[in-house]
Amino acid sequence: MSAIKVFTKGLYAQNPVFKQALGLCPTLAVTNSVQNGIGMGLAATFVLVGSNVLVSLIRKAVPAKIRIPIYIVIIASFVTVVDLSMAGYFPVLHKALGIFVPLIVVNCIILGRAEAFAGKNSVGLSFLDGLGMGLGFTMALLILGTIRELLGNGSFFGVPVTGASFEPMLIMILPPGAFLTIGFVMAFFKWLENRKASHV
Repeated sequence: MSAIKVFTKGLYAQNPVFKQALGLCPTLAVTNSVQNGIGMGLAATFVLVGSNVLVSLIRKAVPAKIRIPIYIVIIASFVTVVDLSMAGYFPVLHKALGIFVPLIVVNCIILGRAEAFAGKNSVGLSFLDGLGMGLGFTMALLILGTIRELLGNGSFFGVPVTGASFEPMLIMILPPGAFLTIGFVMAFFKWLENRKASHV
Protein backbone atom coordinates (compact mmCIF):
# COMPACT_ATOMS: atom_id res chain seq x y z
CA MET A 1 0.00 0.00 0.00
CA SER A 2 1.36 3.43 -0.94
CA ALA A 3 2.16 6.09 1.65
CA ILE A 4 -0.69 8.29 0.40
CA LYS A 5 -3.22 5.46 0.78
CA VAL A 6 -1.91 4.63 4.26
CA PHE A 7 -2.48 8.25 5.31
CA THR A 8 -5.80 8.91 3.60
CA LYS A 9 -7.59 5.64 4.48
CA GLY A 10 -8.28 6.90 8.01
CA LEU A 11 -9.93 10.06 6.74
CA TYR A 12 -12.81 8.28 5.01
CA ALA A 13 -12.41 4.71 3.68
CA GLN A 14 -11.52 3.31 7.12
CA ASN A 15 -12.64 6.20 9.31
CA PRO A 16 -12.51 4.83 12.87
CA VAL A 17 -15.86 6.34 13.88
CA PHE A 18 -18.08 6.40 10.80
CA LYS A 19 -16.77 3.26 9.07
CA GLN A 20 -15.44 1.02 11.85
CA ALA A 21 -17.59 2.29 14.77
CA LEU A 22 -14.55 2.34 17.09
CA GLY A 23 -13.99 4.66 20.04
CA LEU A 24 -17.69 5.44 20.35
CA CYS A 25 -17.63 5.97 24.13
CA PRO A 26 -15.50 9.18 24.05
CA THR A 27 -17.05 10.13 20.71
CA LEU A 28 -20.56 10.22 22.14
CA ALA A 29 -19.52 11.66 25.50
CA VAL A 30 -17.42 14.68 24.50
CA THR A 31 -19.04 15.94 21.30
CA ASN A 32 -21.59 18.20 23.00
CA SER A 33 -19.34 21.07 21.85
CA VAL A 34 -16.84 21.64 19.04
CA GLN A 35 -14.08 22.64 21.47
CA ASN A 36 -14.36 19.41 23.45
CA GLY A 37 -14.45 17.32 20.28
CA ILE A 38 -11.33 18.91 18.80
CA GLY A 39 -9.50 18.70 22.14
CA MET A 40 -10.21 14.98 22.46
CA GLY A 41 -9.40 14.37 18.79
CA LEU A 42 -6.00 16.08 18.97
CA ALA A 43 -5.14 14.31 22.23
CA ALA A 44 -5.96 10.94 20.67
CA THR A 45 -4.02 11.85 17.51
CA PHE A 46 -0.89 12.62 19.55
CA VAL A 47 -1.16 9.29 21.35
CA LEU A 48 -1.86 7.42 18.10
CA VAL A 49 1.15 8.89 16.30
CA GLY A 50 3.52 8.50 19.25
CA SER A 51 2.51 4.94 20.10
CA ASN A 52 2.51 3.84 16.45
CA VAL A 53 6.04 5.16 15.91
CA LEU A 54 7.41 3.63 19.12
CA VAL A 55 5.71 0.27 18.57
CA SER A 56 7.10 0.17 15.04
CA LEU A 57 10.58 1.01 16.30
CA ILE A 58 10.67 -1.87 18.81
CA ARG A 59 8.47 -4.37 16.96
CA LYS A 60 11.29 -6.81 16.16
CA ALA A 61 12.53 -6.86 19.76
CA VAL A 62 9.14 -7.49 21.38
CA PRO A 63 8.29 -11.15 22.14
CA ALA A 64 4.97 -12.06 20.56
CA LYS A 65 3.53 -13.48 23.79
CA ILE A 66 3.84 -10.19 25.72
CA ARG A 67 3.33 -7.67 22.94
CA ILE A 68 -0.13 -6.50 24.10
CA PRO A 69 0.98 -5.54 27.66
CA ILE A 70 3.98 -3.75 26.17
CA TYR A 71 1.77 -1.86 23.74
CA ILE A 72 -0.54 -0.83 26.59
CA VAL A 73 2.41 0.49 28.65
CA ILE A 74 3.59 2.52 25.64
CA ILE A 75 0.10 3.92 25.04
CA ALA A 76 -0.35 4.71 28.75
CA SER A 77 2.95 6.63 28.75
CA PHE A 78 1.82 8.88 25.90
CA VAL A 79 -1.60 9.33 27.52
CA THR A 80 0.10 10.45 30.75
CA VAL A 81 2.05 13.08 28.79
CA VAL A 82 -1.17 14.33 27.18
CA ASP A 83 -3.11 14.29 30.45
CA LEU A 84 -0.51 16.25 32.43
CA SER A 85 0.14 18.70 29.57
CA MET A 86 -3.57 19.37 29.14
CA ALA A 87 -4.03 19.82 32.90
CA GLY A 88 -1.16 22.31 32.97
CA TYR A 89 -1.82 24.34 29.83
CA PHE A 90 -5.56 23.85 29.13
CA PRO A 91 -7.17 23.30 32.56
CA VAL A 92 -10.69 24.28 31.44
CA LEU A 93 -10.62 21.79 28.55
CA HIS A 94 -9.04 19.16 30.78
CA LYS A 95 -11.85 19.56 33.30
CA ALA A 96 -14.50 19.41 30.57
CA LEU A 97 -13.11 16.19 29.09
CA GLY A 98 -12.70 14.68 32.57
CA ILE A 99 -12.11 10.94 32.78
CA PHE A 100 -12.14 10.52 29.01
CA VAL A 101 -8.54 11.75 28.67
CA PRO A 102 -7.05 8.97 30.86
CA LEU A 103 -9.42 6.50 29.18
CA ILE A 104 -7.58 7.04 25.89
CA VAL A 105 -5.36 4.23 27.22
CA VAL A 106 -8.12 1.71 26.53
CA ASN A 107 -9.38 3.30 23.32
CA CYS A 108 -9.68 0.42 20.86
CA ILE A 109 -8.61 2.64 17.94
CA ILE A 110 -5.13 3.13 19.41
CA LEU A 111 -4.46 -0.43 20.54
CA GLY A 112 -5.98 -1.69 17.29
CA ARG A 113 -3.60 0.36 15.14
CA ALA A 114 -0.62 -0.72 17.23
CA GLU A 115 -1.55 -4.39 16.83
CA ALA A 116 -2.87 -4.37 13.26
CA PHE A 117 -0.45 -1.93 11.64
CA ALA A 118 2.47 -0.50 13.63
CA GLY A 119 3.59 -3.92 14.86
CA LYS A 120 4.01 -5.07 11.25
CA ASN A 121 5.17 -2.01 9.29
CA SER A 122 7.96 0.55 9.05
CA VAL A 123 8.24 3.66 11.21
CA GLY A 124 7.37 6.00 8.33
CA LEU A 125 4.21 4.14 7.35
CA SER A 126 3.22 3.73 11.02
CA PHE A 127 3.56 7.50 11.50
CA LEU A 128 1.32 8.16 8.48
CA ASP A 129 -1.19 5.54 9.64
CA GLY A 130 -1.39 7.06 13.11
CA LEU A 131 -1.68 10.59 11.74
CA GLY A 132 -4.37 9.64 9.22
CA MET A 133 -6.44 7.68 11.72
CA GLY A 134 -6.05 10.42 14.32
CA LEU A 135 -7.14 13.14 11.92
CA GLY A 136 -10.05 10.97 10.77
CA PHE A 137 -11.11 10.56 14.41
CA THR A 138 -10.74 14.32 14.98
CA MET A 139 -12.76 15.07 11.85
CA ALA A 140 -15.55 12.79 13.05
CA LEU A 141 -15.61 14.52 16.45
CA LEU A 142 -15.64 17.91 14.73
CA ILE A 143 -18.62 16.97 12.55
CA LEU A 144 -20.61 15.56 15.47
CA GLY A 145 -19.64 18.42 17.79
CA THR A 146 -20.63 21.04 15.22
CA ILE A 147 -24.07 19.52 14.65
CA ARG A 148 -24.78 19.03 18.34
CA GLU A 149 -23.55 22.44 19.45
CA LEU A 150 -25.39 24.29 16.67
CA LEU A 151 -28.69 22.54 17.29
CA GLY A 152 -28.34 22.25 21.06
CA ASN A 153 -26.90 25.67 21.91
CA GLY A 154 -27.18 27.71 18.72
CA SER A 155 -23.43 28.36 18.89
CA PHE A 156 -20.13 27.37 17.27
CA PHE A 157 -17.01 27.28 19.45
CA GLY A 158 -19.13 28.91 22.13
CA VAL A 159 -19.98 31.90 19.92
CA PRO A 160 -23.74 32.39 19.25
CA VAL A 161 -24.45 32.08 15.51
CA THR A 162 -28.24 31.78 15.44
CA GLY A 163 -30.79 34.53 15.89
CA ALA A 164 -32.81 35.23 19.00
CA SER A 165 -35.77 33.43 17.45
CA PHE A 166 -33.86 30.12 17.35
CA GLU A 167 -35.10 27.63 19.94
CA PRO A 168 -32.21 25.31 20.95
CA MET A 169 -32.98 21.59 21.13
CA LEU A 170 -31.71 20.62 24.56
CA ILE A 171 -31.73 16.92 23.66
CA MET A 172 -28.84 17.49 21.23
CA ILE A 173 -26.35 18.26 24.00
CA LEU A 174 -27.59 15.36 26.13
CA PRO A 175 -26.62 11.66 25.65
CA PRO A 176 -29.69 10.80 23.50
CA GLY A 177 -28.69 13.59 21.11
CA ALA A 178 -25.28 11.99 20.67
CA PHE A 179 -26.85 8.69 19.59
CA LEU A 180 -29.29 10.42 17.24
CA THR A 181 -26.57 12.53 15.64
CA ILE A 182 -24.12 9.71 15.02
CA GLY A 183 -26.92 7.51 13.68
CA PHE A 184 -28.03 10.11 11.15
CA VAL A 185 -24.45 10.95 10.10
CA MET A 186 -23.55 7.27 9.61
CA ALA A 187 -26.77 6.74 7.65
CA PHE A 188 -25.89 9.74 5.47
CA PHE A 189 -22.46 8.31 4.63
CA LYS A 190 -24.02 4.92 3.86
CA TRP A 191 -26.55 6.61 1.57
CA LEU A 192 -23.70 8.38 -0.27
CA GLU A 193 -21.88 5.06 -0.75
CA ASN A 194 -24.99 3.31 -2.07
CA ARG A 195 -25.73 6.18 -4.43
CA LYS A 196 -22.16 6.13 -5.74
CA ALA A 197 -22.29 2.34 -6.19
CA SER A 198 -25.56 2.55 -8.12
CA HIS A 199 -24.02 5.00 -10.59
CA VAL A 200 -20.99 2.83 -11.36
